Formats: sequence, structure tokens, C-alpha cells
Amino acid sequence: MKTLDKRIQTDYKNRINRVFKYIDENLDADLSLRAIADIAFFSPYHFHRIFKYITNETLRAYVTRRRLEKSVLELRHKATGITEISSKYGFNDVSSFTRAFKKYYGLSPTAFKKQNPYKFSKIRQLESKNGQEYPDYEKYICIINNLKEWIKMNAKIDIKETPERNLAGLTHLGINGVEQTFEKLIKWANSKDLLKNPETKLGRIFYDSVKVTEPDKVRMSIFLTTNEPFEVDGKMNKLTINTGKCIVGRFEIAPNDFEKSWTGLFVWMHENGYKKSMENPFEIYHNDFREHPENKCIVDLYIPIE
Repeated sequence: MKTLDKRIQTDYKNRINRVFKYIDENLDADLSLRAIADIAFFSPYHFHRIFKYITNETLRAYVTRRRLEKSVLELRHKATGITEISSKYGFNDVSSFTRAFKKYYGLSPTAFKKQNPYKFSKIRQLESKNGQEYPDYEKYICIINNLKEWIKMNAKIDIKETPERNLAGLTHLGINGVEQTFEKLIKWANSKDLLKNPETKLGRIFYDSVKVTEPDKVRMSIFLTTNEPFEVDGKMNKLTINTGKCIVGRFEIAPNDFEKSWTGLFVWMHENGYKKSMENPFEIYHNDFREHPENKCIVDLYIPIE
């Protein structure tokens, strides 16, 4: 794999991006090695090697993780029944879903639904692994109150019907190295003169939650909005953000305040009785923070809601 030229590597990554999209949209379908290899136009043997090289996971491990992470987010944010969730995310029956869930998270789906969703063993393990100290109940309440105050002081929040957006994007895996992916996107956009349009904005779509996905496995798309046509030239993916209803928080924050702002906005969502839809959260930037007098980002955070 290391000897592949850049053209072949780009082609392989494009095929894997197609696989990511297909899996996310078909978690209840046949996601066997043979079926997914056909989507990528590889032999099963070759696809297995390519997929593991790019993601550092086998296809089976990736699919199981995606199904379980999506199910836990639905248990956390919605009142969906366990039977419906097990079917929706491709498990043969409730028993197989329960076994997989308990093996991965350390307790059953039923036990999780009865708990405070923030006091959950696997999430606690992940937060600890990510360097976050999981608080006791009193500290937890204090943190929530601080986040509510942070949002009150730092965000202008609206509920908006957002339009469909056409995007040019790059896939990025993991929370490290994001700056380099932005640099690649900007270099490509400059070569196409796309940044000359004042309506063009940079942003990110998040396909995973850092609360339930390990840092090196978090997947996102680094994108720019563009109404100008462009050709997919082996580097960029064409992406779409669907029209829909969103909580939109406008912030002017330092780069290290993004996590606090996102968490606070989700707290605001719960406090005000809204439920997240199955669309992916995203953020759109309105400035280059390096040109701000206080090095702050002016950014809109979007949570799609039902």
C-alpha cells in the first residue's frame, strides 16, 4: 500500500468515501464484506486490505461500531423503542442487539434508557480516555449550569429553516491533523478561484459524536459551500446538506472553546424541548480567526432537529 502512487491512493479514498456514505444510509441492510466490496468495485479480498489500511478497522468492526454508536445516540436523544432501534440498525432481533450493546458498552439498552444518559459506563470510559474527568452528580449539575450560563453569555440562538447547500469537501478521520486538511481544501479552492466569491464559506460536517466515538475514529468532512459548478477531479467530494429545521447558534469564540460551545448548545436543545434529527450537525465559519483582533472565530453551529 505504501508504494501506491498518489493517483491510485486518491481513487481508493474516493471509493471508500462512497462506502462510508452507503453504510451511513443503509445501516439496516446487508453490509457484508462481499456486498460492500461490490459498492467499492473491489474484490472482497482487496477491499478488506484497502479498508483496513485507510480506517485501521476491519469492515465488520466498523459496521458494528457505527450501528451501536447510532443506536446509543438514538437512545440518548429520542424515545424510540428498543425493538424499533434494533431493526433500524440492522440487528436480527432484540436479543442480538442487546448482546452486542452490552458487550460494547457494559450494560443493556434497557438499563441505559433508565439511567441518566450522561452517567453511562462506556461514555465515561471514553471521556476518561479523552482526558475528561467524569464528574460526580453535584459536579455534573454545576457543569450543566455553567454551560447554560456560557450559552447565555456567548451565543445568539435561532430556530431556522435552512436551505439545501452544495459543498465541495474532503473526508478527515480523527481529531488530529484537521488544520492540514483545511489547508488542502483552501489550496484546491484557490486553484479554482472559488474563494473570490464572498458567499463561499468554510465549514465542517460531523458524522460522529466525540462523546461516543474514540478520537482517532471520529469522521468529518471539511468543506466549502459553493453555488459555482466544479468537477470532481479525484481530490474533492461533492456533498449536500439537506434543507431542514436547525438550531443555529452564532458564536464569537477562541479556537479552544468549540467543544464547550457545542456541548452547551446541545444542553440548550434538551432544556428547550427540542429533539435532534438524524441529520448530521455542522458548523460554518464567517471569518479567518487569524485576522481577528482577538484571534476569535465567528461561527454558526447547526444542530438539525425534528
